[in-house]
Amino acid sequence: MRYCINCCIHLLPNDLHRQCFRCRGPDHNNQKCPVCRGENKIPLYADSKQMKWLAVLEVRTDHCESWNGFFCLRKGKLCSLMFGLIIMTLVMVSYILTGAKHGLLLIPSPFHYGAFASNPSLMDNESLSDMKDYYQPSKMNISYVKDYPSIKLIIDTITSKIEFITRQRPDLEELRKQEPHMFSVIPNKFLPNSKNPCWYEEYRGNTTTDPYATNSYALYSKRFRIIFDYLRKVFWNHLYHYKDKHYRLRCLPHFYIIGQPKCGTTDLYDRLRLHPDVRFSAIKEPHWWTRKRFGIIRLRDGFHDRYPVEDYLDLFDLAAHQIQSVLQSDAVKEHGKRNNIIIGEASASTMWDNNAWIFFYDNSTEGEPPFLIQDFIHAFQPNAKLIIMLRDPVERLYSDYLYFASANKSAEDFHEKVAESLQLFEGCVLDFSLRACVYNNTLNNAMPVRLQVGLYVVYLLDWLTVFNKDQILVLRLEDHASNMRYTMHMVFQFLDLGPLSEKQEALITKSPASNTRRPEDRSLGPMLPTTKAILRDFYRPFNTKLAQVLFDDAFLWKRT
Repeated sequence: MRYCINCCIHLLPNDLHRQCFRCRGPDHNNQKCPVCRGENKIPLYADSKQMKWLAVLEVRTDHCESWNGFFCLRKGKLCSLMFGLIIMTLVMVSYILTGAKHGLLLIPSPFHYGAFASNPSLMDNESLSDMKDYYQPSKMNISYVKDYPSIKLIIDTITSKIEFITRQRPDLEELRKQEPHMFSVIPNKFLPNSKNPCWYEEYRGNTTTDPYATNSYALYSKRFRIIFDYLRKVFWNHLYHYKDKHYRLRCLPHFYIIGQPKCGTTDLYDRLRLHPDVRFSAIKEPHWWTRKRFGIIRLRDGFHDRYPVEDYLDLFDLAAHQIQSVLQSDAVKEHGKRNNIIIGEASASTMWDNNAWIFFYDNSTEGEPPFLIQDFIHAFQPNAKLIIMLRDPVERLYSDYLYFASANKSAEDFHEKVAESLQLFEGCVLDFSLRACVYNNTLNNAMPVRLQVGLYVVYLLDWLTVFNKDQILVLRLEDHASNMRYTMHMVFQFLDLGPLSEKQEALITKSPASNTRRPEDRSLGPMLPTTKAILRDFYRPFNTKLAQVLFDDAFLWKRT
């Protein structure tokens, strides 16, 4: 018996090996071909008869000769077809198991999504024009509610570890050691004839000196350079000259809008700045207390040079110029009247973002930050006023996701990110205190969505360790949306602002809402009902404590 070592086809005695596709070509010579001459073949023996080592052990009869060529030509195609069918089967099974909507996945998703009607809130910071509940069916056809019990176990574990323990407030000397330069710049007393905290600082430069040459806000951001170009032009006109010396008026904010993000702070800022007695920093959200003073522009980009306190104070120069004009007026000088212009600052990170502490402060206790933002603000401004705007933390988180996610946004993707974040948070609270986890930089950066920002009561209790309750005004976005006139009056009263004319009040309360949800995000629809149920369970104990602290059951968000 003879066999072809290339294609393993049994050659009959009278076969000249012409059918073999791989051994014959147009110039093939049987005498020169080493394969056809039998060279380099390793013989095997079976039943005492010599055989070729790759021979196919099959019995062929003479009448099968006509099939040899067919199998030789078709074998490759048949193998490819079978392989393709196997791959297609795997893909279809994967598609059915995952319920994928946007592609065929070979790895099944660990989380599942339900297909039920949902009752979303259209508000987003923000969507103040439409507050009515509505129902929209999910596009998913596969129910994945079975995820809920397993995630509920995670939430139960987190709930069992919740303890609201009062933090120990650091003393003033400890704060001085941490920020000596800041304490050397900001005085401990302010001008008595100004409602806003201001003081005069000697300016030692000359007419050719650029007072904003080293300001980090101007150096690192092109969009702020126009503001500083204007400040340079008018700087010398606002210096106060006394005994051959030049003085500039420096000011800090009288009040801070400290949080939370995606809770309507932009809308509140835009309305408040329309009041004739209110001014704001040149930049809406300087983020100086929480980030810039540590050299953070974006934490993922690492650290830059730290922004000194002088750079922060420069942002209030426009407002300081107007306050100085009032202070230099005859009404103030001769009649002892007081300046009533106040300055505000609206960085929505101030309430919650203490992520940088671990890189700068030592001596932490069990992973908790020894110093918080409010410790330093209170050290300089014990009489500062704080405004907090909150919303249902479940809807806040979805709005936050839609605003900050860059690609592949969907209700399903949000669900997966929520589940992953809950698992990470659970892992932290098993080993550390609640406060340590809330202020844990590594954890907060690892979680795909910012669950911790919605734990309002944790932050509020820490602010109440240094500020009195009557210095903090807590509002709900839902109330602001339904009765804007009422909430703005609460703010005016809290800040002790003067009365407004009907025209001024109408301008403030009837202007369109600011920073509403983008159309492309609205088209994604609400979160999945299963996701909402999971988040309701997670935030419930925190909302309950918040309602107790504020003596207001509206902060339970049972009906939003």
